[in-house]
Amino acid sequence: MENNAQKNWVIGNWKLNPLFDDAQQLFQQVAAQYATLSQQCRIAVAPPTAYLGYFAKQLGTLPVVAQDISVVAGLGAYTGECSAALLKSLGVDTVLIGHSERREYFADDAAKLQQKIQNALQAGLHIVYCVGESLAQREAGQAQSIVLQQIKDLREVVVEQDWQNIIIAYEPIWAIGTGKTASPADAQEMHAAIRDELKRYTRLAGQVPLLYGGSVKPENALELAACADINGALVGGASLDAASFISIIQAFAQK
Repeated sequence: MENNAQKNWVIGNWKLNPLFDDAQQLFQQVAAQYATLSQQCRIAVAPPTAYLGYFAKQLGTLPVVAQDISVVAGLGAYTGECSAALLKSLGVDTVLIGHSERREYFADDAAKLQQKIQNALQAGLHIVYCVGESLAQREAGQAQSIVLQQIKDLREVVVEQDWQNIIIAYEPIWAIGTGKTASPADAQEMHAAIRDELKRYTRLAGQVPLLYGGSVKPENALELAACADINGALVGGASLDAASFISIIQAFAQK
Protein backbone atom coordinates (compact mmCIF):
# COMPACT_ATOMS: atom_id res chain seq x y z
CA MET A 1 0.00 0.00 0.00
CA GLU A 2 1.34 3.40 -0.94
CA ASN A 3 1.65 5.61 2.11
CA ASN A 4 -0.24 8.85 1.58
CA ALA A 5 -1.19 11.18 4.42
CA GLN A 6 -3.56 13.17 2.19
CA LYS A 7 -6.22 10.48 2.50
CA ASN A 8 -7.45 9.03 5.75
CA TRP A 9 -6.94 5.35 6.44
CA VAL A 10 -9.49 2.87 7.82
CA ILE A 11 -8.17 -0.61 8.56
CA GLY A 12 -10.37 -3.38 9.94
CA ASN A 13 -8.59 -5.74 12.33
CA TRP A 14 -10.61 -8.94 12.41
CA LYS A 15 -8.33 -10.53 15.03
CA LEU A 16 -9.22 -14.25 15.46
CA ASN A 17 -12.60 -13.85 13.75
CA PRO A 18 -14.75 -15.02 11.98
CA LEU A 19 -15.02 -18.58 10.63
CA PHE A 20 -14.02 -18.86 6.98
CA ASP A 21 -17.46 -18.92 5.32
CA ASP A 22 -18.49 -15.82 7.27
CA ALA A 23 -15.15 -14.19 6.49
CA GLN A 24 -15.71 -14.68 2.77
CA GLN A 25 -19.14 -13.06 2.99
CA LEU A 26 -17.81 -10.14 5.04
CA PHE A 27 -14.92 -9.59 2.65
CA GLN A 28 -17.23 -9.61 -0.36
CA GLN A 29 -19.64 -7.13 1.24
CA VAL A 30 -16.87 -4.61 1.92
CA ALA A 31 -15.08 -5.28 -1.37
CA ALA A 32 -18.29 -4.49 -3.26
CA GLN A 33 -18.03 -0.90 -1.97
CA TYR A 34 -14.27 -0.61 -2.33
CA ALA A 35 -14.09 1.09 -5.73
CA THR A 36 -16.33 3.94 -4.55
CA LEU A 37 -15.04 4.34 -1.00
CA SER A 38 -11.36 4.12 -1.90
CA GLN A 39 -11.60 7.30 -3.95
CA GLN A 40 -11.73 9.28 -0.70
CA CYS A 41 -10.21 6.95 1.90
CA ARG A 42 -7.56 4.24 2.02
CA ILE A 43 -9.14 0.97 3.15
CA ALA A 44 -7.84 -2.46 4.13
CA VAL A 45 -8.72 -5.40 6.36
CA ALA A 46 -6.50 -7.62 8.49
CA PRO A 47 -7.98 -11.13 8.44
CA PRO A 48 -6.65 -14.07 10.46
CA THR A 49 -3.32 -15.42 9.18
CA ALA A 50 -4.98 -18.65 8.02
CA TYR A 51 -7.01 -16.66 5.46
CA LEU A 52 -4.33 -14.28 4.22
CA GLY A 53 -3.33 -16.31 1.16
CA TYR A 54 -6.91 -16.64 -0.02
CA PHE A 55 -7.85 -12.98 0.36
CA ALA A 56 -4.52 -11.67 -0.89
CA LYS A 57 -5.20 -13.36 -4.22
CA GLN A 58 -8.52 -11.57 -4.72
CA LEU A 59 -6.77 -9.22 -7.12
CA GLY A 60 -8.17 -5.77 -7.80
CA THR A 61 -10.33 -5.79 -4.69
CA LEU A 62 -9.90 -5.00 -1.00
CA PRO A 63 -6.24 -4.88 0.19
CA VAL A 64 -5.29 -7.11 3.11
CA VAL A 65 -2.93 -6.52 6.01
CA ALA A 66 -1.20 -9.16 8.14
CA GLN A 67 -1.90 -9.06 11.87
CA ASP A 68 1.66 -9.98 12.88
CA ILE A 69 4.95 -11.39 11.65
CA SER A 70 7.63 -13.62 13.08
CA VAL A 71 10.91 -12.56 14.65
CA VAL A 72 12.36 -15.01 12.11
CA ALA A 73 13.40 -13.07 9.02
CA GLY A 74 13.27 -15.58 6.18
CA LEU A 75 12.75 -19.30 5.69
CA GLY A 76 13.76 -22.34 7.72
CA ALA A 77 12.79 -24.92 10.31
CA TYR A 78 10.49 -22.71 12.38
CA THR A 79 7.20 -24.55 12.75
CA GLY A 80 4.16 -22.32 12.98
CA GLU A 81 5.90 -19.05 12.11
CA CYS A 82 4.95 -16.58 9.37
CA SER A 83 7.87 -14.44 8.25
CA ALA A 84 8.04 -11.16 6.36
CA ALA A 85 9.46 -13.07 3.40
CA LEU A 86 6.37 -15.28 3.23
CA LEU A 87 4.04 -12.29 3.41
CA LYS A 88 5.93 -10.57 0.62
CA SER A 89 5.72 -13.67 -1.55
CA LEU A 90 1.92 -13.66 -1.07
CA GLY A 91 1.63 -10.07 -2.21
CA VAL A 92 0.81 -8.82 1.29
CA ASP A 93 2.73 -5.57 1.78
CA THR A 94 1.53 -4.26 5.15
CA VAL A 95 1.66 -5.70 8.67
CA LEU A 96 0.45 -4.74 12.14
CA ILE A 97 3.24 -4.73 14.71
CA GLY A 98 2.94 -4.05 18.43
CA HIS A 99 -0.79 -4.53 18.98
CA SER A 100 -1.50 -4.52 22.71
CA GLU A 101 -2.88 -8.06 22.56
CA ARG A 102 0.45 -9.24 21.16
CA ARG A 103 2.30 -7.30 23.85
CA GLU A 104 0.08 -8.59 26.68
CA TYR A 105 -0.69 -12.19 25.73
CA PHE A 106 2.31 -13.21 23.63
CA ALA A 107 5.22 -11.47 25.37
CA ASP A 108 6.02 -9.09 22.52
CA ASP A 109 8.42 -6.83 24.40
CA ALA A 110 10.39 -3.95 22.90
CA ALA A 111 13.28 -6.17 21.75
CA LYS A 112 10.94 -8.58 19.94
CA LEU A 113 9.00 -5.76 18.34
CA GLN A 114 12.19 -4.09 17.16
CA GLN A 115 13.26 -7.32 15.47
CA LYS A 116 9.87 -7.59 13.77
CA ILE A 117 10.10 -3.98 12.63
CA GLN A 118 13.54 -4.58 11.12
CA ASN A 119 12.38 -7.77 9.42
CA ALA A 120 9.36 -6.01 7.93
CA LEU A 121 11.32 -3.03 6.63
CA GLN A 122 14.10 -5.18 5.20
CA ALA A 123 11.48 -7.17 3.28
CA GLY A 124 9.95 -3.97 1.91
CA LEU A 125 6.74 -4.12 3.97
CA HIS A 126 4.75 -1.18 5.30
CA ILE A 127 4.14 -1.18 9.06
CA VAL A 128 1.14 -0.21 11.15
CA TYR A 129 2.86 0.23 14.51
CA CYS A 130 0.49 0.11 17.51
CA VAL A 131 1.00 2.03 20.74
CA GLY A 132 -1.15 2.55 23.81
CA GLU A 133 -1.37 2.68 27.59
CA SER A 134 -3.31 0.67 30.18
CA LEU A 135 -6.01 2.14 32.39
CA ALA A 136 -3.70 1.98 35.42
CA GLN A 137 -1.01 3.87 33.53
CA ARG A 138 -3.49 6.54 32.43
CA GLU A 139 -4.88 6.96 35.94
CA ALA A 140 -1.32 7.30 37.26
CA GLY A 141 -0.68 10.13 34.82
CA GLN A 142 1.78 8.04 32.80
CA ALA A 143 -0.15 7.75 29.53
CA GLN A 144 2.00 10.06 27.43
CA SER A 145 5.31 8.82 28.82
CA ILE A 146 4.34 5.19 28.10
CA VAL A 147 3.18 5.93 24.55
CA LEU A 148 6.14 8.14 23.72
CA GLN A 149 8.54 5.47 25.00
CA GLN A 150 6.90 3.05 22.55
CA ILE A 151 7.55 5.62 19.80
CA LYS A 152 11.19 5.81 20.92
CA ASP A 153 11.42 2.00 20.69
CA LEU A 154 10.36 2.32 17.05
CA ARG A 155 12.71 5.19 16.33
CA GLU A 156 15.74 3.19 17.55
CA VAL A 157 15.49 0.77 14.60
CA VAL A 158 14.40 2.98 11.69
CA VAL A 159 16.23 5.40 9.43
CA GLU A 160 14.86 8.52 7.76
CA GLN A 161 13.53 6.89 4.61
CA ASP A 162 11.70 4.22 6.63
CA TRP A 163 9.20 6.76 8.00
CA GLN A 164 7.42 6.95 4.66
CA ASN A 165 6.51 3.26 5.14
CA ILE A 166 5.16 3.61 8.68
CA ILE A 167 1.69 4.28 10.05
CA ILE A 168 1.16 4.69 13.80
CA ALA A 169 -2.03 3.53 15.49
CA TYR A 170 -2.80 4.83 18.98
CA GLU A 171 -4.98 2.32 20.82
CA PRO A 172 -5.56 2.96 24.52
CA ILE A 173 -5.59 -0.58 25.92
CA TRP A 174 -8.46 0.20 28.26
CA ALA A 175 -10.68 1.03 25.25
CA ILE A 176 -10.00 -2.06 23.12
CA GLY A 177 -13.04 -4.32 23.02
CA THR A 178 -14.51 -2.74 26.15
CA GLY A 179 -17.01 -0.39 24.55
CA LYS A 180 -15.16 2.51 26.17
CA THR A 181 -13.59 5.11 23.90
CA ALA A 182 -11.18 7.91 24.61
CA SER A 183 -12.97 11.21 24.22
CA PRO A 184 -12.13 13.02 20.97
CA ALA A 185 -10.26 15.59 23.07
CA ASP A 186 -8.18 12.91 24.83
CA ALA A 187 -7.49 11.11 21.55
CA GLN A 188 -6.47 14.36 19.84
CA GLU A 189 -4.20 15.29 22.75
CA MET A 190 -2.32 11.99 22.47
CA HIS A 191 -2.12 12.16 18.71
CA ALA A 192 -0.71 15.69 18.93
CA ALA A 193 1.89 14.50 21.45
CA ILE A 194 2.88 11.67 19.12
CA ARG A 195 3.16 14.10 16.21
CA ASP A 196 5.37 16.42 18.28
CA GLU A 197 7.57 13.48 19.26
CA LEU A 198 7.94 12.44 15.64
CA LYS A 199 9.12 15.95 14.78
CA ARG A 200 12.16 15.28 16.96
CA TYR A 201 13.06 12.29 14.80
CA THR A 202 12.12 12.95 11.20
CA ARG A 203 11.36 15.69 8.71
CA LEU A 204 8.53 13.41 7.52
CA ALA A 205 6.63 13.75 10.82
CA GLY A 206 3.74 15.61 9.21
CA GLN A 207 3.29 12.84 6.64
CA VAL A 208 3.12 9.87 9.02
CA PRO A 209 -0.57 8.85 9.28
CA LEU A 210 -1.79 8.59 12.88
CA LEU A 211 -4.78 6.29 13.36
CA TYR A 212 -7.02 5.96 16.39
CA GLY A 213 -8.19 2.55 17.60
CA GLY A 214 -10.18 1.51 20.63
CA SER A 215 -13.90 0.78 20.25
CA VAL A 216 -14.29 2.91 17.13
CA LYS A 217 -17.97 2.75 16.13
CA PRO A 218 -20.26 4.52 13.66
CA GLU A 219 -21.58 6.56 16.60
CA ASN A 220 -18.20 8.15 17.41
CA ALA A 221 -16.42 8.03 14.05
CA LEU A 222 -17.44 11.50 12.88
CA GLU A 223 -16.19 13.17 16.06
CA LEU A 224 -12.90 11.30 15.93
CA ALA A 225 -12.49 12.07 12.23
CA ALA A 226 -12.89 15.77 12.94
CA CYS A 227 -9.76 15.85 15.13
CA ALA A 228 -6.82 17.59 13.49
CA ASP A 229 -4.17 14.93 14.13
CA ILE A 230 -6.33 11.83 13.64
CA ASN A 231 -5.79 10.52 10.12
CA GLY A 232 -7.98 7.45 10.27
CA ALA A 233 -8.97 4.45 12.35
CA LEU A 234 -7.84 0.94 13.20
CA VAL A 235 -11.20 -0.72 13.78
CA GLY A 236 -11.71 -3.90 15.79
CA GLY A 237 -15.14 -5.35 16.56
CA ALA A 238 -17.08 -2.93 14.34
CA SER A 239 -15.13 -4.16 11.30
CA LEU A 240 -16.81 -7.56 11.64
CA ASP A 241 -20.11 -6.02 10.54
CA ALA A 242 -19.95 -4.75 6.97
CA ALA A 243 -22.54 -2.00 7.46
CA SER A 244 -20.81 -0.65 10.58
CA PHE A 245 -17.38 -0.78 8.97
CA ILE A 246 -18.59 0.99 5.84
CA SER A 247 -20.26 3.67 7.96
CA ILE A 248 -16.94 4.32 9.74
CA ILE A 249 -15.14 4.50 6.40
CA GLN A 250 -17.69 7.05 5.16
CA ALA A 251 -17.15 9.17 8.29
CA PHE A 252 -13.41 9.37 7.69
CA ALA A 253 -13.87 9.82 3.94
CA GLN A 254 -15.74 13.08 4.62
CA LYS A 255 -12.73 14.68 6.39
